[in-house]
Amino acid sequence: MFLASHRFGVPRRTVVHPLTDEPVTAGPPAIVHARRTRLPLIAMAPTADGKRRTRVHVVSDVHGNARDLARAGDGADALICLGDLVLFLDYADHSRGIFPDLFGTANADRIVELRTARRFEEARAFQRELWAGIGTDRAAAIEKAVRKQYAELFAAFPTPTYATYGNVDMPPLWQEYAGPGTTVLDGQRAEIGGRTFGFVGGGLRTPMRTPYEIDDEEYAAKIEAVGEVDVLCTHIPPEVPELVYDTVARRFERGSRALLDAIRRTRPRYALFGHVHQPLVRRMRIGATECVNVGHFAGSGRPWALEW
Repeated sequence: MFLASHRFGVPRRTVVHPLTDEPVTAGPPAIVHARRTRLPLIAMAPTADGKRRTRVHVVSDVHGNARDLARAGDGADALICLGDLVLFLDYADHSRGIFPDLFGTANADRIVELRTARRFEEARAFQRELWAGIGTDRAAAIEKAVRKQYAELFAAFPTPTYATYGNVDMPPLWQEYAGPGTTVLDGQRAEIGGRTFGFVGGGLRTPMRTPYEIDDEEYAAKIEAVGEVDVLCTHIPPEVPELVYDTVARRFERGSRALLDAIRRTRPRYALFGHVHQPLVRRMRIGATECVNVGHFAGSGRPWALEW
């Protein structure tokens, strides 16, 4: 059952889309499909003493992998998704994603080269040239492509699913695609199997300018709104070098200092996150808390499991 909790209200704001470099109105991040009755759960085998166990599967960085997402909840009481549903561009296969669909693989190769070299201004200028060359309304083309992916991905979610946004997601569209079996939370909490789960979505501002990046202060306020929980679920990791370094991209992604401070202060049993696709360290303890990168679901197709 969804727990009444801190509703974190955030005003609508304008952000810059990574593909279009155009302003996009985003907001409010919290879209909750609250229910007064508990969603149906899969019967789990009892323990030796006859008590029923609860099993939750967790995914992050789905990036268009609807096929495996449809099976991600098999054998679990609930699925948790930590965001990044959209696939703009697959850095492992430059022929996949919204960008190559619009501009071709060769141009995708070039944009990856520029971004990997951290030549972000050149990358944005290159994208502007590409958009000017196809004569298509940029915002409309992007929204059409994202809607197509969201329709397929949200349809693949099992019941119940608890989800929060990633940094490449577009929160204003989620309310249109999340069905009654999907609870979307951001700066809020839910009870699953007798444990309290807190959810904080989105990422912090970077030169990449992805759609759902917010200021450090706004992110910290959402962390504060969640308060003390058993399991803290976020898209980005706490700001720990070993957790934020991507060994393939060879760069430090942005983690949250406010999240790290909250973990030390509130001591949840688990802190679950994604965002860093190939982290230097996938799992480590911070005080009493087990911190886990649940994996790059787009690549692995396998959920991370938590059972109690």
